Amino acid sequence: MTTTHLNASVSGTFALGGDLHIYRLGYGAMRITGEGIWGEPKDPEKTRQVLRRAVELGVNFIDTADSYGPEVSERLIAEALHPYPGDLVIATKGGFTRSGPNRWAAVGRPEYLRQCVEMSLRRLKVERLDLWQFHRIDPKVPVEESLGAIKELQKQGKIRHVGLSEVVPDDIERARKTVPIVSVQNKYNIGDRNYETTLEYCAKHKLGFIPWFPVAAGALAKPGGPLDAAANRHSATVAQLSLAWLLHHSPVTLPIPGTSSVEHLQENIGAGAVKLSEDEWKAIEIEATKSK
Repeated sequence: MTTTHLNASVSGTFALGGDLHIYRLGYGAMRITGEGIWGEPKDPEKTRQVLRRAVELGVNFIDTADSYGPEVSERLIAEALHPYPGDLVIATKGGFTRSGPNRWAAVGRPEYLRQCVEMSLRRLKVERLDLWQFHRIDPKVPVEESLGAIKELQKQGKIRHVGLSEVVPDDIERARKTVPIVSVQNKYNIGDRNYETTLEYCAKHKLGFIPWFPVAAGALAKPGGPLDAAANRHSATVAQLSLAWLLHHSPVTLPIPGTSSVEHLQENIGAGAVKLSEDEWKAIEIEATKSK
């Protein structure tokens, strides 16, 4: 697929929280760090170029977290893009501690989450976070206590909107009793639809659903597999078809493919222009089910 005249606007728009109007195809900044989501990237300037190119291509929704690096992703975003374009929405997350590459531990203590928010504000160089997401509900801490601290920070004007990650509808219902929730970020793609009921809940309540790991993998996406064959028929790539399916599947999905390559970034943005008929999508979904 040609990369001429690429723009994220082709993916359509979504009103996050009812007032933040973003293009549905965003950018995930998890993998702009070192191996294992730990430490600095091999080429920090190349990473900053990718971030700047994303904005040039119309991306106005970037997702990150304080634990990516840790701290590295947020800092690089500020280095590359601050002062930010007026329409750019930066979402971050808090609630994980890191002890090494690929090591994650949920911490939902109120005092820790307050610290997460304050440090994200400092690293991103903003006075208010557009969207702060609870990275994981801590089973050791009642969610009312965790989000109670976030609600206070929201009242202070340090957080605009609040989201959750890796949750089911019951979790969202419980959280909404403490603070308004505008988005959910779960692992989800055409080959991994375990959170379908969560997506349906989000669609019903007009919450943004941010699928992480949005590109299908495994047997479904291998050369000669169903996605690969369909992609070839449409002069697209498997990644583009995976993202296009997410955009087609529900009006509340907000895919955030991540990459440290300008070439792959442009390929991902091209997914917004991939259009298949309803029958073609249904056939691909049937093949996806068979490939499990």
